[in-house]
Amino acid sequence: MIGDAIGENVATNRNNEGSHHEHQGHSTTPHIDHSVQVFFTPKDLKLGNVMPIFFKGRSPSRSPHFLPREESELIPFSPSKLPFLLKLFGFSQASPQAKAMEDTLRLCIIMKPIQGETKFCATSLESMLDFVRKIFGSTTKFKALSTQKFAKFGSILQNYTIVDEPREILAPKMVACHTMPYPYVVYYCHFQESESKVFLVSLRSEDNNNIVHEAVAVCHMDTSQWSANHASFRVLGIKPGSSPVCHFFPADNLVWVPIMSNTTDNSVGRVSSM
Repeated sequence: MIGDAIGENVATNRNNEGSHHEHQGHSTTPHIDHSVQVFFTPKDLKLGNVMPIFFKGRSPSRSPHFLPREESELIPFSPSKLPFLLKLFGFSQASPQAKAMEDTLRLCIIMKPIQGETKFCATSLESMLDFVRKIFGSTTKFKALSTQKFAKFGSILQNYTIVDEPREILAPKMVACHTMPYPYVVYYCHFQESESKVFLVSLRSEDNNNIVHEAVAVCHMDTSQWSANHASFRVLGIKPGSSPVCHFFPADNLVWVPIMSNTTDNSVGRVSSM
């Protein structure tokens, strides 16, 4: 049922809105919950370092799926159409699903990007690929990196040890795409002109030493344009522009990078090339 799907999507996504893509700091919750334990600084990326990390999971059978472009384009994606959309998907105006949809539409349509940022909310795989091509160039081949070998459902905060030297993916540009709470799959994709670095990090959890998890991390080298209310500054005890901020990506988020000769063999798990 689509109602069940968005219900779970709300529970797993809304706490992560400030963690990955709301650099303007739209979330003002004063307390720190486990879901924001994904932030660190570049100096933490070293062999043997132990880090408390929260990786969220989700049940694939209960999660929304991408709609084909021709189908998604028939459904309005606008805050002004929210009453119609709530009726279409069977949610009351006072429901948490309605609040999640409103927040997603606000971030996608109303909120302006920060300086140097180009953003787009993809409601289909085709529209996501079009945006990536727009950023990289129509003739550039590219691939998606994602965090691998984590459970698809269930979430836990625990310590992880870096068991291999983190590997930087050398790429002139990157596009990050984050899942948003909605009845069908919506990705918030954005490109920032300021420098960002992509790393592949091998982690071993404290509860299962036999499995090495391959995680994607991004370090934003210039945070001077971010809101002082961004969760990362509270977690790390720093101010905008004072230090790079890095974060891990959940398994259902994507980092798109151009395919370059020095990165084609340096990829994580399932990598899709376009």
